[in-house]
Amino acid sequence: MTSNPARAAWTAILCWLTVLLEGYDLVALGASIPILLKGHYLGFTAAGATAVATLSLVGVAVGAAGVGPLTDRFGRRSLLLVSVLLFSVFTLITPLAPDVTWFAGFRFIAGLGLGACMPVALTVMSENLPERRRASAATVTMTGYHVGAVLTSLLALVVVDDWGLLFYGGGIAGLLVLPLMWWKLPESEAFLAVKEKDQTERLSARDLLGTRFRRTSLIVWAGSFMGLLLVYGLNTWLPKIMNAAGYPISTSITLLLVLNAGGILGLLLAGAVADRRGIKPTAVVWFAAAAVLLLALSFRISSNLLLNALVLLTGLFVFSAQVLIYGYVAKTFPAEARGTALGLASAVGRLGSILGPFVTGALVTAGIAYPWGFWFFAAVAGLGFLAILALAPVKASDELVKGTV
Repeated sequence: MTSNPARAAWTAILCWLTVLLEGYDLVALGASIPILLKGHYLGFTAAGATAVATLSLVGVAVGAAGVGPLTDRFGRRSLLLVSVLLFSVFTLITPLAPDVTWFAGFRFIAGLGLGACMPVALTVMSENLPERRRASAATVTMTGYHVGAVLTSLLALVVVDDWGLLFYGGGIAGLLVLPLMWWKLPESEAFLAVKEKDQTERLSARDLLGTRFRRTSLIVWAGSFMGLLLVYGLNTWLPKIMNAAGYPISTSITLLLVLNAGGILGLLLAGAVADRRGIKPTAVVWFAAAAVLLLALSFRISSNLLLNALVLLTGLFVFSAQVLIYGYVAKTFPAEARGTALGLASAVGRLGSILGPFVTGALVTAGIAYPWGFWFFAAVAGLGFLAILALAPVKASDELVKGTV
């Protein structure tokens, strides 16, 4: 781990900006779809919009799964640069698509780059900070996701029907970050140290299911799946569920901003607590609190102050619970497997990000989104709690190097 403050600062800033791009992209697509459907742009239909949203998330999952082994073999820096370039170019040309099919194809390829960005950025950040701060490395970096979501929400209000500007903005932002990354982003010292060793054994994705890593891998995959299911399910359908509960549309949309504001606060708090108290016990409390709060939201609340407080706390616990899993992976897996482990944890979580909005959308279609939506989310958080409870605790300098975890 480097002791150069300038090097550490630039790494932190650039990784944070990389994660911000994903938060931006999520809202950019979500804000564009209603406009595309309303104006029948490019021949968009409800089925086409669903296909585009699904393919985009599938691309993100494939990108996350594929990048890990590559970063452990070729390095973090080059893969992060390639990922940002891929996302930026195909986001920039998305408005130029002649029809829905091309639009979906561009979104899928952009998703590949976007999915690769997050696990690589988290790997770089975890290896850039002292080991005792691995939880903070993950949670602070992930605040960029929610900042990006909030900024794009505000931009979407400004551009109104000019949906193409949202994609141009995301593509240009990524291309502007690239030269700065090329100039200032160093290679991970942990990766360089591993590369210099005379390694007779290279770790692959298959090794994560070997006796050395199997138990921990399966548990963190389950926790990541539950965590991202909650994040995407709530971000996609919270306004609709609250509206179905009888709250005004304006209140329902405002609550989405409150939820993400809570997410930012929760990420800052969770990292600090986990570094002091341990990642596993903190994640257990976070998932349990998320389950209780989601269950509480299934009751009709007449007080606006209490409602906003509950949603704020829900965002505080839900969004950071899942990120703590990344911190656990970064702290327990050795450097030669860390990129692969984080990539696969993110990829499996992406499957949850696809399932969450799908199941909740089915509940909305059936007219039972309230209260069944919150009951469903509370059950998912409960399953996440049980998964994390099964993890082995980690001490200050533990890694999965002896197969004891």
